[in-house]
Amino acid sequence: MSQEKNLTDYLSKKVSQYYRKNILMLSESAKLSEACTILKKKDVDEIIVVDDSYNPTGIVTDEDILTKLSESFVNPLKTTLGDIMVFPLISIREEQTLSEALEIMQEKKIRKLAVISNSNLVVGMLYLDTIVNLVKKSLVKQQKQSTLWGVIWNLGVVLQFTGVLMFIPGIVATLLNEPLVATGIYLMSVLLIVSGFFMNSYGEKQPITLRGTAILVFASFMILVLFGMIPQLFVIPFDSSDPIELFANGFFESSAGFTTGGYSLVQNPEDLPRSFTFYRGYAQFVGGMSFIYLIVTAFYSEKRVSTMKGFISGNVPHLKELFAIITIIFSIYAVIIALLLFYLGEGEILDDFALAFSALSTGGTSPDSKIFQGFTDPEYIVLMVGMVLGALPFGFHYAFVRTKFLSINLTKEVAVYLCILSILCIVFVISTDANWLDGTFNMISASTTTGFQTMNFESLNLISFTIIIIAMTIGGCGFSTAGGIKIFRFMQLSKLRYIFDRKSAKVSESDKKDITIGIIILAVSLIVPLVVATYMSFLGYDFQNAFFDGVSAITTTGHGAGTVSSALDPFMTIVFGFLMILGRIEIILLVYIFVPKLMK
Repeated sequence: MSQEKNLTDYLSKKVSQYYRKNILMLSESAKLSEACTILKKKDVDEIIVVDDSYNPTGIVTDEDILTKLSESFVNPLKTTLGDIMVFPLISIREEQTLSEALEIMQEKKIRKLAVISNSNLVVGMLYLDTIVNLVKKSLVKQQKQSTLWGVIWNLGVVLQFTGVLMFIPGIVATLLNEPLVATGIYLMSVLLIVSGFFMNSYGEKQPITLRGTAILVFASFMILVLFGMIPQLFVIPFDSSDPIELFANGFFESSAGFTTGGYSLVQNPEDLPRSFTFYRGYAQFVGGMSFIYLIVTAFYSEKRVSTMKGFISGNVPHLKELFAIITIIFSIYAVIIALLLFYLGEGEILDDFALAFSALSTGGTSPDSKIFQGFTDPEYIVLMVGMVLGALPFGFHYAFVRTKFLSINLTKEVAVYLCILSILCIVFVISTDANWLDGTFNMISASTTTGFQTMNFESLNLISFTIIIIAMTIGGCGFSTAGGIKIFRFMQLSKLRYIFDRKSAKVSESDKKDITIGIIILAVSLIVPLVVATYMSFLGYDFQNAFFDGVSAITTTGHGAGTVSSALDPFMTIVFGFLMILGRIEIILLVYIFVPKLMK
């Protein structure tokens, strides 16, 4: 429905539906002083003046009375309504439309009309404000409808795009002659494309509001996770026939993939088909590249997307060009890292690509439970470099191609991140008494929210526990594949001390909004895991380990302290899956959806 048609429908409604019936009618001979008393008592703004036969002859408004009383020669005790009324009375009939009423008001330059019945009696008053409010409601309703159908259309594009992307691991499974994996992936891809086609058919190609964009991204991740359950349920031999448990397990595994959460209920991933190992890493690569954000930028002007700083986690230049360049750069990174791992080690090339995808997407899913046992020092270093690259801003990688965009703020954010990472590594290695390579590898994995793990995190000492919680919570840089509150928000939080100083001009309104967003994300990132840990402690789990796993899930890290496993009940399995989704959308999207004022 177009905006013009929607407005026309409102204005074609009958006057009888909208006039006010509370009216005051007095005789022409009524004294002005008496009229004022009655007017106040009836709580109306005008008086319909009638003759001795009750035929309407004119109107007197409260403004008319005030104007006359201000004239020194007017005696309210002797002046009658007939002396000051405006005549003839301008009216409209009940069966006429609001559009006709609006035309009369515009022509006569008045703001109210007397409504006349078929019996020629005055039955009420119609006000211009009433019509104006109806027009506003029409526009608001049209905007909501526009946003809804715009979101549906854009969601269809996202699903079709993803469906095409996911054909790649399907082709790999076909070439390796693994029909079960290929069938699950192709089924998912086809359903994504078909669903996207129907959404395009029913939706409308039109710009959507920033709130609509937030809804789009959240809905995209939820739908992709649900469709992503298909290959998981096809291939993974979950030890259960209960449909609820199967749904929970599939939802968890799919969430861990598209959100780069890195968790897995599969204890021995090496038993899975090789092409499925490739698929799991590839799914993390697609999700970690924040491809939904990048697709969204294709539909918006540079100026409009620049207002979405909090939504996309930091400033990035020339987003439409960045869309293609970042995809190419990260694909090259993945090939280089995979080939280096293959050259330096003795693993399989598909496993090496899975590790490369997981490192760059800061996902952390491992293709083999014992793969790190045979790793050489150079392989560890290559993988650590890959994780750090994934945690750096997309704009930083973009600057390799467009060096003039390597801004001071971007360079400062990267410098701050590398300094924090170095400090955390040193403190963690000392506090755990681990060898430097092992401790550094696990801390980089935590700080980049990747989740590769070679140490036992159960029952960490207080210092090590605190350090790794801080690392996961802060996360990587803004607009990167990493999770956490992000470094640019961490830097903004340092300005918190200026907010309460009214005389300080160091914090702009934009900075205050970023600080507010950072506080919300930080609070949710800690409070939600506390609630989860408290609940799980009643189930017999260790509180510290449960809290650790909760933080790991909501920051999409994937480090495990032993509470997340196949023994987890279906409800908590779904909760942890949703925590990873919540972390991937950076929590703030839900706030934007329900509190859209933060996006202005």
